[in-house]
Amino acid sequence: MPDKENSEEETAPVEKKSNMLMIIIIVVLILIILIGAVVSILLMGGKEETVTYSAPPKAQERSVSQERRSASSSDMGESRKLSQIGVLYPLDTFTVNLKSDSGRRYLKVTMSLELEGAELSLELDSKSPVIRDRVIRILTSKSLEEISSKKGKQKISEQVMDTLNAMISDGQIRGIYFTEFVVQ
Repeated sequence: MPDKENSEEETAPVEKKSNMLMIIIIVVLILIILIGAVVSILLMGGKEETVTYSAPPKAQERSVSQERRSASSSDMGESRKLSQIGVLYPLDTFTVNLKSDSGRRYLKVTMSLELEGAELSLELDSKSPVIRDRVIRILTSKSLEEISSKKGKQKISEQVMDTLNAMISDGQIRGIYFTEFVVQ
């Protein structure tokens, strides 16, 4: 009988050691999984911003702009009344990468140019590739921080207007209107 008692005494400490070892292994695995989850969330960015400003479809643009012109100017905060808006020249949509460390942000912009006169649209048509190039160069030089604010959008508008006015001769661009502005 002494053999039975010795064997029971020996298995009890072995079971306690193996249970303790199993608990330690489980705790370590849970910690590794949690740390991996936190690291993957931080590396993926975790947050994406999407800002969208969209205009009505082109077929409705004329009727909307006519309604705006005929409506009384109830918004006195605008620098010019809507009835004083000149000829609008729509540009194609620009989709560019923003200047960024990670290179994962892009900007999609559609804009219209307000022209001083209708004769300027012929010159803009002939210089369309150059206009696209200049606008793309300006947009790709901007970072997310530079374009996120209202002031940043105004600065882009002024920079595009100054650049394009320097290259045209039949008139002048009086304003730039963003009809779509998406940052992602």
